[in-house]
Amino acid sequence: MSIDKTDLIKQFQKDAKDTGSSEVQVALLTARINHLTEHLRDHRKDFHSRRGLIQMTNRRRKLLNYLKATEVERYNAIITKLSLRK
Repeated sequence: MSIDKTDLIKQFQKDAKDTGSSEVQVALLTARINHLTEHLRDHRKDFHSRRGLIQMTNRRRKLLNYLKATEVERYNAIITKLSLRK
């Protein structure tokens, strides 16, 4: 399984030139986190990849906290679209 970045960017961007907004970054991180989680289910002792996974989840959490503090509507939209919170 590989991550198709262009499709993700097109799905979450605000306009044609938007590649670095918080929503796009959160979507890309979520795809990488899901991919790495599957890898770690097979390779339980891969602690170097586990460290990278923890760093990615922390970066995603910080981006989501920023969105929640600045624009709650965009935060709620990205949470429901990616189905991150229950």
